[in-house]
Amino acid sequence: MKIRLLALGKIRRPELRAVFEDYVKRISHSCPIEVSEVRDAEAAMKRLDALRAATALLLDAGGKQHDSDSLAKWLGEQRDRGTREVIFVCGDADGFSDSLRQRVPHKLSLSPMTYSHELARVMLAEQLYRAFAILSGSPYPK
Repeated sequence: MKIRLLALGKIRRPELRAVFEDYVKRISHSCPIEVSEVRDAEAAMKRLDALRAATALLLDAGGKQHDSDSLAKWLGEQRDRGTREVIFVCGDADGFSDSLRQRVPHKLSLSPMTYSHELARVMLAEQLYRAFAILSGSPYPK
């Protein structure tokens, strides 16, 4: 299974980019991962249309909440079912257009609190790393 992070905009703060890239590198030891940063919702829609077979989730405060164990379980189920690719769509400071919200029906909430889009990406990457650590039995999540 491959993980793809499809992000509107970029992480501009160098300290957050460094932490994000560290987690992406860690994830790559467990699972192929690709980060794509696109300019806007229209570009994201084109990418999603090209990847129709993938399971896509939109990061949204109103989405389904998971704890770390249930996210790991969900990812493990996707992997075991033979899902080839899971795409996490991350918004920018303006959020998502209605068309993108309709295109990606599955929503994932990191928290009921609101975070900057840059920090949310770092948190997503850490939780994905934690999920793969849980699945592998690593002591990291303790």
